[in-house]
Amino acid sequence: MTEPRYDVIAIGNAIVDVMSPCTDELIEELGLAKGGMTLVDTDRARELYEAMGPAREISGGSAANTLAGMSALGAQCAFIGQVAKDQLGDVFSHDIHAVGIDFDTPAREGEPPTARCLIFVTPDGERTMNTFLGASQFLPPAALDDELIASASILYLEGYLWDPEEPRSAMRRAIEVARAAGRKVAFTSSESFVIDRHGDDFRALIEEGQIDILFVNEHELASLTGEKDFETGVAAVAGKVPVLVATRSAKGAIAIAHGERAEVAAEPVDRVVDTTGAGDLFAAGFLTGHARGESLERCLRMGAICAAEIISHYGARSEADLKALVATKLG
Repeated sequence: MTEPRYDVIAIGNAIVDVMSPCTDELIEELGLAKGGMTLVDTDRARELYEAMGPAREISGGSAANTLAGMSALGAQCAFIGQVAKDQLGDVFSHDIHAVGIDFDTPAREGEPPTARCLIFVTPDGERTMNTFLGASQFLPPAALDDELIASASILYLEGYLWDPEEPRSAMRRAIEVARAAGRKVAFTSSESFVIDRHGDDFRALIEEGQIDILFVNEHELASLTGEKDFETGVAAVAGKVPVLVATRSAKGAIAIAHGERAEVAAEPVDRVVDTTGAGDLFAAGFLTGHARGESLERCLRMGAICAAEIISHYGARSEADLKALVATKLG
């Protein structure tokens, strides 16, 4: 087996976060559900974008956020995701390259446009999110580069992208390529509603031994196993994947690998400002540690430190020097 070129290559939604301050009156005028997240279509996305004031645009998406955190920690990463040939597609591409991640998936011609999450921020700091998934849902298997996938130590898959048919086919193909190359496959289930729709697929992947590292939070674990009790749910999955990582928000996280169990408390944070991206950055810390051969407990600590940094400010991209932060706290 050849030496991997990348620590992690991820497949996920290529989304641009468009964030703008606004008044409570505008929220009401636009008929938005303040503080919520709503999926919107092309016309509604354009209407909301036009109603926004000056905005800050930064590439997002769950797996892309994880890679941004890993890159900040010094890992070598590449991303596969679908944008359209438009202005926001250029923004996504620029941003992800700017944080040191390789991204070469060809942009898609025509409609729909690049995915975006239109975020209205009211004076009280509340974020009202409107997500248009657009081109990200049309990643075809043909866009995959087998050599690229085989060149990464770990293939990381975003559960959100399992919903649309084309990316689901692409991810199944990527799993085959990674496993044939002797690489590991990591999977994040992303959200309970994804498991509600595709739980049979996920459980089959686990039973067939296709997943090496599984990330879930306690709600997703309950959806996946049908067990309300956390420890019962852990016991139902732990023997079926080489590495199980389960996060519990303020109650910390556990990991079980080959019978060994480690637990960490949540990292202290002065004030929780915005929990967006906490799971993404936890995965970034854990995967970076895992790729370096760190102990299970150190991997969990790295994840907890990264998650705490993210929830201390708005947005899902780190504002502190993650590498220095982890080095200081872990010694």
